[in-house]
Amino acid sequence: MSGPSSTPDPATPAVDNRSWSEKMKHPFPELRNKLKDTHLYDAKVKALHMKAEIGKFGNLVNPNHRHDEEHEKITDEKRTKIAESHRFQSFAPERAGNKIKWYVDGRDYFWAISVALERAKETIYIEDWWLSPELFLRRPPYFNQEWRLDQVLKRRAEAGVQIYIIVYKEVAAALTCNSLHTKQALRDLCPPGTPGHGNIHCIRHPDHNVFENAGDMTFYWAHHEKFIVIDYNLAFIGGLDLCFGRWDSRQHPLSDVHPDGIQNEVFPGQDFNNNRIMDFQNVSDWKSNQLSKADYGRMPWHDVAMGVIGECVYDIAQHFVLRWNFVKRDKYKRDDRCPWLTMEGTEGPDEDIVAVQRPKHPVGGYIHHPISPLSTKAGRIQGTVHAQVVRSSADWSSGILTEQSIQNAYCEIIRGAQHFVYIENQFFITATGEEQSPIHNLIGKAIVDACVRAGKEGRKFRVIIIIPAIPGFAGDLRENAAMGTRAIMDYQYKSICRGKNSIMGQITEQGVDPKSMKKQEEESGIKYQDIQRDEAEEIMGGGMVAPQSDSSDDEGLRKKRTNTQERERAVDRKRRFEAAREKVGLQDAATSVDSIAKDAMLNGGKVSEEPWEGDPEGEKENFVQEELYIHGKLLIVDDRIAICGSSNINDRSQLGIHDSELSIVMEDTNILPSTMDGQPYEAGHHAATLRRMLWREHLGLLPAQTLDATNDPNAQPPDDCPNDIQEGETYEFVADPLSDQVWDLWCGRASTNTDMFRQLFRADPDDHIKTFDDYQAFLPKNNIKQGHLQDPYMPVQEVRQKLDQIKGHLVWMPLEFLKDAEMAEKGLQVNAYTESIYT
Repeated sequence: MSGPSSTPDPATPAVDNRSWSEKMKHPFPELRNKLKDTHLYDAKVKALHMKAEIGKFGNLVNPNHRHDEEHEKITDEKRTKIAESHRFQSFAPERAGNKIKWYVDGRDYFWAISVALERAKETIYIEDWWLSPELFLRRPPYFNQEWRLDQVLKRRAEAGVQIYIIVYKEVAAALTCNSLHTKQALRDLCPPGTPGHGNIHCIRHPDHNVFENAGDMTFYWAHHEKFIVIDYNLAFIGGLDLCFGRWDSRQHPLSDVHPDGIQNEVFPGQDFNNNRIMDFQNVSDWKSNQLSKADYGRMPWHDVAMGVIGECVYDIAQHFVLRWNFVKRDKYKRDDRCPWLTMEGTEGPDEDIVAVQRPKHPVGGYIHHPISPLSTKAGRIQGTVHAQVVRSSADWSSGILTEQSIQNAYCEIIRGAQHFVYIENQFFITATGEEQSPIHNLIGKAIVDACVRAGKEGRKFRVIIIIPAIPGFAGDLRENAAMGTRAIMDYQYKSICRGKNSIMGQITEQGVDPKSMKKQEEESGIKYQDIQRDEAEEIMGGGMVAPQSDSSDDEGLRKKRTNTQERERAVDRKRRFEAAREKVGLQDAATSVDSIAKDAMLNGGKVSEEPWEGDPEGEKENFVQEELYIHGKLLIVDDRIAICGSSNINDRSQLGIHDSELSIVMEDTNILPSTMDGQPYEAGHHAATLRRMLWREHLGLLPAQTLDATNDPNAQPPDDCPNDIQEGETYEFVADPLSDQVWDLWCGRASTNTDMFRQLFRADPDDHIKTFDDYQAFLPKNNIKQGHLQDPYMPVQEVRQKLDQIKGHLVWMPLEFLKDAEMAEKGLQVNAYTESIYT
């Protein structure tokens, strides 16, 4: 095409059309452009970055610095309008047609994750409170070396998958999870010059360096979310971090000593843990363990999580992208290894919703996600679950105005309950009103409202709460060092039953007897308090140190990994040697079982009939007990609606301004014909089948699991197959959550189990311990190790017969524990300034 030339005549001066302000700011534009590729320009950019860094000290006197400029106010207004248009004031809308699968305990969940990660094609997002690269997703480790988490991620990175990981940066003086090791170990999986290099991106937050972050430092609060997004097609969300101590099966074994060979070890190194004995130690040296398997049992771990396919995956991904970009801005703005993430659906003028910034001199570039368009993803109608993502998030954690949609969801759903509220949670600290400072979340008030309304309307109504008897922190509760643990327990008791402002106190004050809910227990003839009183008089009578290193720099970590590689080679040599035993005819003739945990489950056998090699009396040294640590964060109401995620029931998780959390609210439109208090009832398939599975596990009405989950539908991703609800007699038995027969069995097993653990082990906490003097009198004497039989002279056959009576995992919460003692005296550790840490 011909026409007038558009090339300017070099002899004609160029017309400067810039504004007057631009001319004043840059009077010599040609010189400026010439300098752009020189060292002088680089020095200028570095100076600007340094200026921004120094400018952070201004945040010390301006805590609103992320929300005071005009463009920030516009972004806040956008987000607020979005949340106000949604139920629970959540950032995410309600989404129809999700396919959601539940996972109970780590064995099923981690196996499903191993399958899903291996199939990743484009991107993986992981957000965790703690991530252990050396975690085995399948067991036993000896036969599943390739299914260690770091090896799975390495294979995906080498295949070109981009992996983005956010982990909480802990305060090292308070926690031992060592996120620096996590970050460095993951980044080092694919060194320069090898396939996959640069495909694993790992960042930590918040920062604790006053010279780097000044007024934005956060010491008390944590990033507590636990979720994964794969290719924008699939997400996992729940209570399980990808870290040590979380893998478990439904029978929850305590021991990991194997007469038939060490290759059958299930919990290697620091994965064998008991937080009541000691916390994790030097986790970068992950194969070492100061906790002896020969002396103590592990703390078993119970948890719940979800696998999600459908439009809710986008919302989970959006939360991750927001968090990533916020951390990029807050901490990694000048790190070229950390790109900005843009997101389909929030482009252009709306990219500020996910915290994308366009600084004048950006570092790290911009990556658009998903890599394949959303139109190619598994969106729209995939299943039958109506769901919504909710969160606790705020300025320090995500750079947003405070959102507490998790608490909003809990309160609204509980308040509307008609038949029952079922809760599994790690903590239970909540308020019934304004009189329980320093506790502020109002989930307790919602429970009171639901109970009072049911009582006045004459409806049978139950609230069933499953929590640990004692928080999982190391230390003797009698010692001052355990003051923080006692403070948590004190707040829990004040939430449940102690004082007029407790849940039970408020229900009573409004004219309803909360204990009438135990009517079926009394009618069945099982009176737990009577059993306790009958026994009270009789009962109340009369190592090796892991290598340490003070090196926290990269070079020190690399030296550690070099030593670790040598130890790994030694372990591999031992593994090959052990594997050769069978070939040369050196098989063990051992007949003793590895664990008796299965005997508490359906068709598991009897302890009294288990074989034992050697001196029968010597067997007594090997019987141990420990509490089952309830860690799931689950609510089920009326067998229709459920909430699952990372959020505990306490202020830390529920207020939004403290720990950051992510959960999902689910209601299945697939109706399951059921019964409620003997009457026909339409339950939601998802919530009801999950509740029936959980209750059967707790009651010991499910068989023990094998380690191999290859053919178990409940251990596969949600796109492979639905949950196997294991229909049959026990499934139908627990179908009606208000059934008197179910309640009788629930109370009976809890009473018998509590009684046997008291008689055999003097398990604490216990209702007989009302003062610290009682505590001293109650515990085993003669330096008996924690968790072991309290009477070494009890005949072994009697021990076995008493253990035969333990079925399932339920025990009663000791609501009278230390009720006549000052559990958390005010002082340096617990005071007006520190109370919020424990609530």
